[in-house]
Amino acid sequence: MKNKIFTIGLLLAAFGLNAQYSTPNTGVNWTLDDIAADSPTTVTVDGNVYTLHEDLMVMENDSLLLNTNLILKIAPGVEIGVEGYFRSDAEDPVEITAVDPADHYKGFWFYDGSEIYFKNTKIEYGGGLKVVTENFQMYNCEVSRNSAGSSTGGAISFSKGSPIVKDSFFLFNDKPALSSAANASVSALIEGNFFEANHQLNGNAPQINMGPSGTADTIRIINNIVIGDRTLTKVGGISASSLVGGTNKILITGNEVRDNRYGITSMGSASSGIIADNIIEDNNTEGEPMLGGSGINLFSSSMIYVTNNQIRRNLWGITLQEGAMINLGSDDPDDFNPGQNVFSENGNDGVVYALFNNTTNEVKALHNCWIEGQQSTESEVEDVIFHKNDDPNLGEVFFDPFECGIEMSTNDLDKIAFRIHPNPAKDFFRIESKESGTVRITDMSGKTVLKRNSIKSGDVIRFMLPNGIYVVEFFDGKQKQTQKLIVR
Repeated sequence: MKNKIFTIGLLLAAFGLNAQYSTPNTGVNWTLDDIAADSPTTVTVDGNVYTLHEDLMVMENDSLLLNTNLILKIAPGVEIGVEGYFRSDAEDPVEITAVDPADHYKGFWFYDGSEIYFKNTKIEYGGGLKVVTENFQMYNCEVSRNSAGSSTGGAISFSKGSPIVKDSFFLFNDKPALSSAANASVSALIEGNFFEANHQLNGNAPQINMGPSGTADTIRIINNIVIGDRTLTKVGGISASSLVGGTNKILITGNEVRDNRYGITSMGSASSGIIADNIIEDNNTEGEPMLGGSGINLFSSSMIYVTNNQIRRNLWGITLQEGAMINLGSDDPDDFNPGQNVFSENGNDGVVYALFNNTTNEVKALHNCWIEGQQSTESEVEDVIFHKNDDPNLGEVFFDPFECGIEMSTNDLDKIAFRIHPNPAKDFFRIESKESGTVRITDMSGKTVLKRNSIKSGDVIRFMLPNGIYVVEFFDGKQKQTQKLIVR
């Protein structure tokens, strides 16, 4: 049968299609060495470098295991399909790349019912990962410089279930890094990842572009860093939206979102949830305020609770459109929200817009700092909020009491305890600080991976850590502050 498939494949190749090798569907765990032995025309081997020359299908009852340190090079236009089980998780990184980086392989297609597990794997110069199955996990991987191929919506596109993507890097992909369709239900966990300059084609979509969660669970976008390329003027930061009516529950918390067209958006009347503890800065690459630039934009959403975010230097702080509902701070027991959002220098055309309520809904917005760095007057706060007092057709924003606590700006070393550089880092960083103190590094689970005492400004902290995102804590005896460290 194998020879017959290969013969047919040769005929198809003459018409521009790839030949295909399929595992025999007998319940066997296959490695690349096994495939090379069974079909030398499919996989060739040179040391730990394997080359895949034709399409590969892992059948329903079979497994493909990449569990040793290896490089897999894939020929142009070739696709790996999996109906069974696929695992890539060697202790030392597995690298999956193209034979010719200028001519990408087609990518991966993970069929419904397959089980997929990636760890310590670099995936580059392909056509992305089409994830139809609900059984998908990825940890400590890199997905970079992929184009549209097997996946057209993003470097990884999801179709169902609750996929997990943690502690991974998404860099310079042609399309959004992660996506799901507007008519799908995907309650992904996206945690502790680093995103930079994805959607290189500069289309009108964000780096994380998720559709609705469905009723079963919540989309959780937690503790990620999302950095834009300021030349990509159409690309946003994070979207978790329901554009065709599906239920959408969101939790977007602990992220840093910078230098995108906009920061965070949620759309659709079925969207509800929490946006909290994010740093959202300099999302203004579009330059045209009628086309983007919001730190947070809610469009026709159900109730979203927005708490303890730092929102600075966007064209707009928060914008509300088409009946969107928001709770920015309330003392009422039924919808309590402590507020504590901080706004600074969000504006366009010489006007500051901390909050633009372009709806008829009243907005509770108590206990926020509307002008960072000062104890403002009611009149000064009123000037940075656009609502009923500016247009009688709009809903009123209730913002009193308002307050500003400790200065949070990260631009002036005199106002913070410490700074680290370089960041991202490989095996060391240097401390800048006003005082000596203790440095502790934790992973995203909170586990301490390094601690140093009596550290002073200028000292170098050396480490050997896996790639990922960590938290650096500095305590000078008076105050404790943290910054995220990216290890690459």
